Amino acid sequence: MLALTVIAVALADWSATGLKALVDRERPPLRYATPKPLVRLPHDASFPPRHAATRFAAATMLTFAFPRFAPFLFLLATAVAFSRVYVGVHYPLDIIGGAVLGVLVATALRLLVTNRLRLRRGRQAER
Repeated sequence: MLALTVIAVALADWSATGLKALVDRERPPLRYATPKPLVRLPHDASFPPRHAATRFAAATMLTFAFPRFAPFLFLLATAVAFSRVYVGVHYPLDIIGGAVLGVLVATALRLLVTNRLRLRRGRQAER
């Protein structure tokens, strides 16, 4: 499960990076003079945030393995993601987009792995 979580996080990060280049949405401090950001302003685009995508990908993948911890995992992912709005470097809808991307990436990876395992077991049963 750890390997799948790492893969999901990497895929979410790469997907978010690619989408940033396509969407190229400027960050809030570049559009609005106030309030000033509380942290150094990143130089890449605002949508979708990699922080949100990777944290939600990890939370989703870990929830498949440890469903009891789902509320804690998603609360933690939400706190990290919305902290980026609080410090002034993302819009709230950016965070939602990043969260959706992370969940989709992790779910797609899980389905892909599950289907491959099911096919492999089916072939072994035929022998």
